Amino acid sequence: MKTTGKVWKFGDDVDTDLIIPARYLNTSDPDELAQHCMEDVDPSFAGKVSPSDIIVAGKYFGCGSSREHAPIAIKAAGVSCVIAKNFARIFYRNAFNMGLLILECEDTDKFQTGDKLTVDFDSGEIIHTGTKKTFQSRPIPPFMQELVQSGGLMNYIEKKAK
Repeated sequence: MKTTGKVWKFGDDVDTDLIIPARYLNTSDPDELAQHCMEDVDPSFAGKVSPSDIIVAGKYFGCGSSREHAPIAIKAAGVSCVIAKNFARIFYRNAFNMGLLILECEDTDKFQTGDKLTVDFDSGEIIHTGTKKTFQSRPIPPFMQELVQSGGLMNYIEKKAK
C-alpha cells in the first residue's frame, strides 16, 4: 500500500489538545472534528488540507490526554498518514484502532511544509519526490496494516466475526 501527498510540518510535543481542542469534544462526529483539526496550531489547516496529505512532526506526537478524537479528526480531515520521530503510546494505539496510518522516522527534520512525499507502508520507505532521496521508517507490522485497511479495530473485529 502506497500514498503520495503534500507535507504539513509541525514540531515536537504536538499534544491531543492541539490536534483537536477540548472545546470541540462534545461530539464524536468525524466531519465536525475534522473542521477543527490542528486549529490552535494552524487555523488554516482544516480549510487547506487535501485528501492524502501527510502530517510530519517531531518527537512525541499525540502526547497529552488519551482521547481517540485526535486520530479521528486527523483521518476525517483527509490526512493519509502521520510521520513523526515517535508517538505517545496511547496515541499510537488509538491511531491504529481508528484506522489512521502512522510511521516513526528519525529524519522528519528533512521534510518541510509543502514537500511532496510518497510512502510505501509495506517497506516503510519514504521518498521525497523533489529531491528523490529515500528515507526509512519503521515498517508497520502486517497485523497493524490489516487494522488500518479494515478502517479500524471495530471494523476489523466485525470482519473477522463473519
